[in-house]
Amino acid sequence: MDERDVRVVAVSEPDRRRKIAADVLADLPEWFGIPESTRAYVADSGALPFYAACMDGMPVGFLSLRQTSRCAAEIYVLGVKRAYHRHGAGRALVEAARAHCRANGWRLLQVKTLDERHPDPGYAQTRRFYEAQGFLPLECFPTLWDEANPCLVMVMPL
Repeated sequence: MDERDVRVVAVSEPDRRRKIAADVLADLPEWFGIPESTRAYVADSGALPFYAACMDGMPVGFLSLRQTSRCAAEIYVLGVKRAYHRHGAGRALVEAARAHCRANGWRLLQVKTLDERHPDPGYAQTRRFYEAQGFLPLECFPTLWDEANPCLVMVMPL
């Protein structure tokens, strides 16, 4: 499969959003291994703008957006099933988020991830992915989540 096989669709039904989110995040325990946080991502996804990346008619990834100010939004949660990493689903989801933001007049898109001060190789991969999409590291908030998990805010001008 390659990028031409990825189809991104907006999902409006809250129950379907939550089902897709739960299914995808269950496949990614390295990134979404804290049960309370994962439950919150799934629950919150039911009420946020939501896009699913589909391959062969099946959802393999999703992205939820959250408006953070009158001119900005954040990628609240993005996940792509491990078997579909590096097939264009994540890139297509970010592009859908960019289009959604522009259509709403938002000028910045942000994402929060684990800073490089933490040695986790999965999050090093995550940061490389976001940088490849055009996100720039803005600032690290060492205690936003907790001292063991320094939060890096990355931004993309739209």
